[in-house]
Amino acid sequence: MSPMTTKQIWLVRHAETAWSKSGQHTGRTDIPLTHAGEMAALALRPILAQHSFALVLSSPRQRAMHTCALAGFEEQRTSTDDLCEWDYGSFEGRTTKEIQEKSPAWDIWRDGCDGGETLAQVAARCQRVIDRCLAVDGDCALFAHGHVSRVLAAVFVQRDPAFGAHLALQPGSISVLGFEHSNRVILRWNLVSDATVALP
Repeated sequence: MSPMTTKQIWLVRHAETAWSKSGQHTGRTDIPLTHAGEMAALALRPILAQHSFALVLSSPRQRAMHTCALAGFEEQRTSTDDLCEWDYGSFEGRTTKEIQEKSPAWDIWRDGCDGGETLAQVAARCQRVIDRCLAVDGDCALFAHGHVSRVLAAVFVQRDPAFGAHLALQPGSISVLGFEHSNRVILRWNLVSDATVALP
């Protein structure tokens, strides 16, 4: 079996922040983890320690960097802007309910964000990350955000980026992308709490 067919990409969504808890769109705003988020990030450490990673990449936002550090990868990580969350433009800090009060039919996966990035732009960043991971001899861990991780998974399995709409992802969760024979697959998705112990 070739290295590519056994390769895994582990996606870790940063743990809880005040805005992830309230449902506010958090793109470029650099806010910290809550105390509960810090505890959840620490709980990732013994799980991730069971696996070896040739490359660890993190969004430069403090919520992702801190999750990465608490999970035990501060020394190994490399930050990349390609893992930053979707730029929500004028929708930054607003909840979906608040946005839909003015635009009832709004859907980020279809309509994007006023003054922010398009879905295609986010997908292009994700493709660069995937290419970088596939070029490494070994497995990779990515510490990122909710929407960008969902887009990355959709792009990895070679679906339309909007397929990410169907991939719910909780803060502090672990997901694993990989291969079954030569097919790109989602091996595990959105595993949190005790469920993550079952990860390979």
